[in-house]
Amino acid sequence: MSESSTLRPTRQRRAITEALAGASDFQTAQDIHDSLRHAGEKVGLATVYRTLQAMADAGEVDVLQGSSGESAYRRCSTHHHHHHLVCRSCGRTVEVTGPAVESWAEAVAREHDFAEVSHSLELFGICAECRQQ
Repeated sequence: MSESSTLRPTRQRRAITEALAGASDFQTAQDIHDSLRHAGEKVGLATVYRTLQAMADAGEVDVLQGSSGESAYRRCSTHHHHHHLVCRSCGRTVEVTGPAVESWAEAVAREHDFAEVSHSLELFGICAECRQQ
């Protein structure tokens, strides 16, 4: 049984899951809370934070640490390990694989005799549309 299947399907969790499913880019907990409130859902901000953290721990959402330090969340289109290329201007996000990064991480872990190493990588830049504006 996967950890994600052990999360209780509460009304609040379903509402947060639907809000994430309707978003194409990463959303902060405050963004999600605001959209839920505007949709008439009665979900507290603390509940949104707790639920998002539980979903992240279960691997149901990806977490992106923004330049401000605030976490943002998104249901990704793929369930295999990947990284993100993020526009600093508009927030557009592209999922990318990084075989060279994976090889490097494995080599560094072996070199220092570490096991079960994980990593997260986000690349930030300006997308083509924002550069044209």
